[in-house]
Amino acid sequence: MDLGLLIEWIIKSVILLLICVTGFAYLTLYERKALARIQVRVGPNRAGPGGLLQPIADAVKLIFKEELIPAQADRLTFLLAPIITVIPALIIMAVVPFGDTITLFGRQISLSIAGDINVGVLYITTVASISVYGIVLAGWSSNNKYATMGGIRSTAQMISYELALGLAFIGPILLAGTMSLNEIVHLQGQMGWFVILQPMGALIFMIATLAEVNRAPFDMPEAEQELTAGYHTEYSGMKFALFFMAEYIKMIAVSVIAATLFFGGYLGPFVDRYPLLGPIYLLIKVLILLFVMIWVRATLPRLRYDRLMAFGWKLLLPLSLVNVFIVALGIILETLWLIPVLSLIVLIGAMTLVSYQLYRR
Repeated sequence: MDLGLLIEWIIKSVILLLICVTGFAYLTLYERKALARIQVRVGPNRAGPGGLLQPIADAVKLIFKEELIPAQADRLTFLLAPIITVIPALIIMAVVPFGDTITLFGRQISLSIAGDINVGVLYITTVASISVYGIVLAGWSSNNKYATMGGIRSTAQMISYELALGLAFIGPILLAGTMSLNEIVHLQGQMGWFVILQPMGALIFMIATLAEVNRAPFDMPEAEQELTAGYHTEYSGMKFALFFMAEYIKMIAVSVIAATLFFGGYLGPFVDRYPLLGPIYLLIKVLILLFVMIWVRATLPRLRYDRLMAFGWKLLLPLSLVNVFIVALGIILETLWLIPVLSLIVLIGAMTLVSYQLYRR
């Protein structure tokens, strides 16, 4: 193996891990500040100028907080569950291109860890389904009824919404004719952002990812009123921090993936002349998508569990199947403008039907 390539992989991996950990810390501050502005509050403003040191204060508190393990817990599984949850969140972005290839020290360096692999989308869908094991094992190993129920709820929810999420990936794959994320980004430079060509696919993707990362209004596994704190009820200190970290890093990861699949990835003005602008454009798109997640949390109430499951199986899954059919039809007829037109018609029809059902009840 080329020693230079191995060193390049190690350096890029360390940089990505540092970005993920730092991003997780300051995403909590970003969320608290954004929620405060939406709710006409001040938000964190004591630790450091403008509250910039608040994530560091929170980290110090968690590090020195007492860690407890229930006497009847399955000790090994209890300790491994947070690790199993956080590792997929850290490695899922290994195939995402953060920019175009650059020349540095006489080497062509790809701004993604794994480079341009032709099954990038398949890698993402595979890794995304692993973290559910950590959540259900955390609930089961705690020997706590509330924690176990939270783990079971999370498993049912994530498996249900993974079907719609997996089908949402098919639209960009069909349009690009490849599962390579680099090729999907490059083709959006020629065809336009895929969110314009298939708005229904992008909407399904964003809704399903909210359910995948247990964000409001899909945060039933952590329903405080019913399950105390859900699957991590018995966790404290740094073990709880790992679950907290996994959720927020997954928020960053799904925003990066959504930006790559539907919003042109790192593409933007002058990227062809200045490749280092690519990561900046991607960061801006990710910050906007993260704000949308925060806005949804501040706006929508938590769904009742039976309605949450019905929404996934009776509405989101059929819509995702219809979306795949519409994209395939547009490609076969070689009329791509037909895809957004039919998608909007179906979305309006679905929203009308849902509104009628809710009004009738």
